[in-house]
Amino acid sequence: MIGLHIVLGVAVLALIWTYLSTLWGAPWARTSLSRVDRMLRLAGVQQGETVVDLGAGDGRIVIRAARRFGARAIGVEVDPLRCLIANVAIRVLGLRGRARVVRGNMFAYDLGEADVVTLYLLQGTNRQLKPHLAAGLRPGARVVSHAFPVEGWTPLAVDREQRLYVHEVGSADPSTSTRFVS
Repeated sequence: MIGLHIVLGVAVLALIWTYLSTLWGAPWARTSLSRVDRMLRLAGVQQGETVVDLGAGDGRIVIRAARRFGARAIGVEVDPLRCLIANVAIRVLGLRGRARVVRGNMFAYDLGEADVVTLYLLQGTNRQLKPHLAAGLRPGARVVSHAFPVEGWTPLAVDREQRLYVHEVGSADPSTSTRFVS
């Protein structure tokens, strides 16, 4: 009987934790590694660039950007448990100095160093984040979003199958057309 109470208690805590994460921006959902690779390739991540993942979760985008693409990668995550999990993985993989996940508010994080920002958030969160992205990123920085575009910005590239959208800050040229990739 005690075991049943423990299981029920853990289940209730997990549900509460999941609900709270939606209040912070989006429920946590893993992104497949193949989709992470596609996001980073579509954004044109180059060795030595800085990738910032807003809502980093378990750090898989940060880890992949550092390991596969040679980027300096920073994740911003409000959930202290996910920050811990991500930073333990980063340490185990020997990526300290090239990758890290910081506990923080993505709406307040300084984006001035970012060459690429990755997002896997809800449409409403992207909408709220748009002014912060516009004000904080330098011209030429790219934003790659999974599932939802940044409303009002014309994407440079769209992968319809993977539901990925790449935007470039400062590319307000109306002659710029969207490139659809498969």
